[in-house]
Parts: sequence; structure tokens; C-alpha cells
Amino acid sequence: MSSSRRCLPVLLLVLASIGFPPPAQAVEAHHHVSSIAEARTLPPGTVVTVGGTVTTPPGAFESSFFDKGFGLEDRGAGIYVSIAVDLGISVRTQVRVTGTLRDSSGLLVLVPGDPADVVVRGKGPAVRPRLLATGAVGERTEGRLVRVVATVTRAPVPDLPYGFKFFVDDGSGELTIFVNTQTGIDLTGLTTGHTVSVTGFSSQFDTHYEIDPRFQADITKRH
Repeated sequence: MSSSRRCLPVLLLVLASIGFPPPAQAVEAHHHVSSIAEARTLPPGTVVTVGGTVTTPPGAFESSFFDKGFGLEDRGAGIYVSIAVDLGISVRTQVRVTGTLRDSSGLLVLVPGDPADVVVRGKGPAVRPRLLATGAVGERTEGRLVRVVATVTRAPVPDLPYGFKFFVDDGSGELTIFVNTQTGIDLTGLTTGHTVSVTGFSSQFDTHYEIDPRFQADITKRH
């Protein structure tokens, strides 16, 4: 460890004691930024700082997540950031988030203590979804943007007020597709036997895994 890094906490205390606010870049440098994959190995209750690219519109899953949160992904993993207010950010926004890891009905989420704990760092390229078998969507993919191509095994049914759900299978295992009401996705005409491509957030509710689409274009029929 360099001497300048070692002296940073003392410098911040001195600045505060004489009435000068610590420079923002010094405070930011003092935070250890973990990869999302590293953060996901830590127990609930741990405070971490991670950075990544926003993959879902804030509040798109509000009917079942009950917040204005969003998916966040870096090069190796993803996580859901649960926050009560809409921060006005969009997909492809790059952010750094400090928060506490929590378990939410089986889904690991990151909960900032304050909206200021989400720091916008610009705009980046869109995150490309990983193409997976339906049976491969699970704990290892949780928090990431994923895509499956499969046959509808059970047609859409309402699960109100939370949304709608249907099931798909490519032969490797049946998978739940959960469509939250805020997305406005129209499932009209989607019936058993259709082959569809589904993109969305790899999620979990209780004991089952699912994909949560974001936009109408995330569900397309294949011919």
C-alpha cells in the first residue's frame, strides 16, 4: 500500500476538523469498488460499492418488486439495485452504487442508503444479453440480462396485480416468464406451441427462477 493511500483517512479527518469538506475525488478514491461477482459472494448485510451499466428501466418491475429499482451489470455478473425513488436514469447509464446486500424473496439485491449513493458516471454501450438454454437460467445467471429461444408450454395467464406469466421450454427445463404490468407488454396472440425469443432480467422469486422482460421488443415470435 502506498503512503498516500495510507494517509488518506487522516487527511479527510484533518480537512473536516478545520471546516473544509473533503474533496469528492478523495472520498470516492477511499471507497473499495468490488466487482459485482465478488459482491455476490458476500453475506446479506454487507455494505459494498459496485459499478456497472444499467440494464433495465428504473421502476419497470415495480408491480412485483415494489420499488423504482433497476438491473446493473458489469463484465462478469449482475445484480438488482432496489431504491424507492426514480433517479431519472435510463438503460446504458453507467453508475457506481454503494449499498447493503439484502435478500428479497430469494433474489439478492443491493439497497442504497440514500439516492446520493447512486453516482452517474456517463453513458456506455448497451449490455448484450447472454443466450442460454431455459434450464440454465438459475442462481449463476441471476441479475444478468439473458435471452432464451423456446416453445411456449403454458399460455399467458394473469397474476394480478403483479403482472402476467407464461412458461417456455427448449427441452432443457421449463422456465417462468414474468411480465410486470409497468412494462405494458402486450401478450395477445401468444399461445401454447409458439416458438419465441425472450430477453430480460434473470430473476428469482421464492424457489423458482424466471426471466423478467423489459420492453415489447423483448418478446418476439419465431417462424
